[in-house]
Amino acid sequence: MLDAEPDAGRVVRMGALTRRRGAARSARELDYAVVDVETTGLYPGEGARICEIAVVRMRGDGTLLREFTTLVDPGVPVAGQEFHGIAAGDVVGAPKAAELVGVLTGLFSGAVVVGHKLGFEGRFLASELLPAGLPGGLPGLCTLLALRSQLDLPRYSLPRACHTLSGHWPTGQHTALGDARACAQLLTELLANAPGTLRYTGPDPVEFDSGEPDQGGWKPRTAYAASPSAAALRGHPERPPAVWPHRWRPLELDPRDCGGSFSAQQRAAAERDAECRSAALDAAAASAALASALAATSAVRLLARRVRSGLA
Repeated sequence: MLDAEPDAGRVVRMGALTRRRGAARSARELDYAVVDVETTGLYPGEGARICEIAVVRMRGDGTLLREFTTLVDPGVPVAGQEFHGIAAGDVVGAPKAAELVGVLTGLFSGAVVVGHKLGFEGRFLASELLPAGLPGGLPGLCTLLALRSQLDLPRYSLPRACHTLSGHWPTGQHTALGDARACAQLLTELLANAPGTLRYTGPDPVEFDSGEPDQGGWKPRTAYAASPSAAALRGHPERPPAVWPHRWRPLELDPRDCGGSFSAQQRAAAERDAECRSAALDAAAASAALASALAATSAVRLLARRVRSGLA
């Protein structure tokens, strides 16, 4: 029985991507802060803590603006080394999570916060950063849910989706910056390859006045583009966007139907729901067209009667 887990929704209010016209603003017009964390376990409610964090700040067209990463002193034994490769000695002298509030606030300011399975990052941000002063209610976007909603793939994990769609395996897997870069690259290519404009249906980004500058004192295990000039030398999170094979769904799925393990049964149910919604929209459109035609016919008949009455 798990202890009560922190609610990721206190930090991020999840939005989504849609191909529906007029739904919201174009996703390519927005800025994004792609976040990834490495942790000592899976559940903050069981005592797991952040031991590394990274943020990649980018524009919707894929232009890299800035990166940030540091190891974090979790204040608890560092478990999970077989996954993230971080040992107890690596976090000696690293900042505590609460010391990152200022730099993270600046990176999140004016941006949509993005992650691959963002609810995971959101729970840890809610557990450790929110009590220390990180603003809550930030606009969010989960690339895992977006991919499941928009594309038909055999697997949706970050490395497998990247390889299936671009032909490239991400570098630096299971490092916070490596995974944040891979997610940023995936988002760049998702927006660039969409068969039509993808729109973001979520809260508007919020500008904050209290973001502290990156003053150093961090302990990165990966070199990163800390300044706009360094970011400009790279240009993109990993490389120029690749052209994807056509795997787009004919009908996008409701992201709310795309959570959990997304088993074959869940996929089939989500696809049926999408077909029902499409049929309902088609019926509503046909009904509106018929009503408009009937109204036009009635207006013509009324005008004709008035003309005949005037001639009589």
